[in-house]
Amino acid sequence: MSGKSGAFLGGVFIGAAIGAVTGLLVAPRTGRETRQILKKSADALPELVEDLSTSVQLQADRLSETALSNWEQTLNRLREAIAAGQVASQREYETLSHQSRSVGSGKSAE
Repeated sequence: MSGKSGAFLGGVFIGAAIGAVTGLLVAPRTGRETRQILKKSADALPELVEDLSTSVQLQADRLSETALSNWEQTLNRLREAIAAGQVASQREYETLSHQSRSVGSGKSAE
């Protein structure tokens, strides 16, 4: 979901920039006024790009933290499953060892 949010925000910023430029080009102003406004918009573009970059970085950090948390949870569940498997294997081994000793000594296994 975080990737979709970052893509959406990027689309909003790019759409806003394109809309602003288009609006300036079709606005009923003189060429000089339009050029001044375009220059101001172009001057603001680095700040807009920096804001977008920061937003994308924050989204990437959140995604990374979520992935790491999910990985740690999965790893913990795997460790627990392995430990449970080892305990079950040890019990089964002991049961089989006990039965084979009983059979070997002539006793019947129950």
